[in-house]
Amino acid sequence: MKELFLPPALSCEIGEIYASMATAYDEVAGILPLTCQGCPDNCCDSYFLHYTYSEWAYLWEGIRALDDARLDRILQQAKDYVEQSRVLIARGQRPQLMCPLNDQGLCGLYQHRLMICRTHGVPATLTRPDGQHLRFPGCFRCQEVVNTAYATEADAPTMDRTILYQRLAQLETRFLGGKKGLFPRIKLTIAEMIVAGPPKDIKTNRE
Repeated sequence: MKELFLPPALSCEIGEIYASMATAYDEVAGILPLTCQGCPDNCCDSYFLHYTYSEWAYLWEGIRALDDARLDRILQQAKDYVEQSRVLIARGQRPQLMCPLNDQGLCGLYQHRLMICRTHGVPATLTRPDGQHLRFPGCFRCQEVVNTAYATEADAPTMDRTILYQRLAQLETRFLGGKKGLFPRIKLTIAEMIVAGPPKDIKTNRE
C-alpha cells in the first residue's frame, strides 16, 4: 500500500491549528500563572494516545527530515517503548515511559509534536459532539497552582479545546476524503506511529 502524504495546504493548516493552540495555551498559562521552568516532572513520560491519520502523517514529515543516525536511534527507542508498554499494560499498569522523541529532556521533534502534547498542562474544557461537557484539571503542577490561587477549581481560567478539535476533525475528513469511513480507527502512541512507519492508504474495489 502506498504511503499517505499530507498535501502542502493541509500541512500548513495543521501548523495554523497548532499555532492557535499555542496562543490559547499561553493566554491561560499567563493568567494562572503557570510555567514549566524548574518543574521536577517531564510530561514526555505521559501515556498519550493519538487518533488522527493527518497528525500521524504530519509527525512523519518531521521524522523524514532527521539524519540517519538520529532516525536509527529514535526507531530503536520507539521499539523499546512499544515492547515495555505492552508488558506494563498486560500487568494492568498504565505505562509511564519516556517518549522516544525526547532528547535530553526536550522534544527532539518539537515543531511536529502532536495536539495532545501541545495542550497538556493548563486546565481545559471540551464540549463533545453529543453535547457532553468535559473539564480537564491540567498537569500536577497546574493543579497545585489552581489549589493555591483559586477558591475552587471552577474559578480558574480554562483553555477551550472544542473549536481546535473541530478544526482538526474537519481537516482529517478532507485528508482522508471519500475513503474516510473505510479506514480503521486508530489509537496509537507516538512510539507506535514511529514503529509502524508512515500511515498507509487503503485500496478500494475501484482501484
